[in-house]
Amino acid sequence: MRLLNASTKSVKGFVDSILQYTVLSHTWDTDEITYQDILAPGGTVNKAGWAKVHGVCEKAKEHGYEYIWIDTCCIDKSSSAELSEAINSMLKWYRYAEVCYAYLSDMVPAKGGTVLSNGRWFTRGWTLQELIAPERMGFYNADWNYIGEKESFADQISTITGIPKTILVDAYSLWSTSIACRMSWAAKRKTTRVEDMAYYLVGLFGVNMPLLYGEGEKAFLRLQEEIIKISDDQSILAWDLDTNPYRVSVLAQTPFDFLNSSNIIPIPRNPDHGPFTMTHMGLSIRLPM
Repeated sequence: MRLLNASTKSVKGFVDSILQYTVLSHTWDTDEITYQDILAPGGTVNKAGWAKVHGVCEKAKEHGYEYIWIDTCCIDKSSSAELSEAINSMLKWYRYAEVCYAYLSDMVPAKGGTVLSNGRWFTRGWTLQELIAPERMGFYNADWNYIGEKESFADQISTITGIPKTILVDAYSLWSTSIACRMSWAAKRKTTRVEDMAYYLVGLFGVNMPLLYGEGEKAFLRLQEEIIKISDDQSILAWDLDTNPYRVSVLAQTPFDFLNSSNIIPIPRNPDHGPFTMTHMGLSIRLPM
């Protein structure tokens, strides 16, 4: 794990460190600060993304933290191995951070009290796990003015995202939630690359998988196959054909197929039925009639 020093703006690698650190959750804009920019910082202050990096570093220092993790500049994306490791570790990194700063760049102050709008941050794929994983999250607007804590806005966030309040205040309850329900939270979220519709979900389902950019929608099929390998939750099959009536596969094509699956609960496992698996001929499963 590579962290950015909030004072010096230099990066340093840590292995299995118990060091206290913070994280930034944000949506990408043009001209973000990259890892290569940090290594050659001469012109970084002239990039549009510098204001965001500087702002979150100031917040970290204000709260007494020396290090912060920022995806844009703490991952060397020129290394496919490093990018794969980071994406497969991301939920853990957000979970173990002391605090997550959620930067809502399009947040407009509301009259008569603060109301979280359905802004861009709530619609992007990568921010889903970034919302759920941290134990403590503070929201900030474009000027880095404090809005409030995730816990205090849990009811509003639940309405905006469809994620139950219990998950927002206790991320560990995620693991007792059905696969179909978790998929439904991703149904309306967007990513720039098709493959990322699968890759940003690996942490929320406790799986690891290699990144193969260029595979397109096959990435989401691979994700479901990896989930089946470690889970007996048959709700992964409870996607809605009405969202895509031309599908012939037993597996969903995109998270949108789970749009109406938020209330699905799995059938209690019967040991006599054995596991269900994907084979070269399709799905092998045994269920009561």
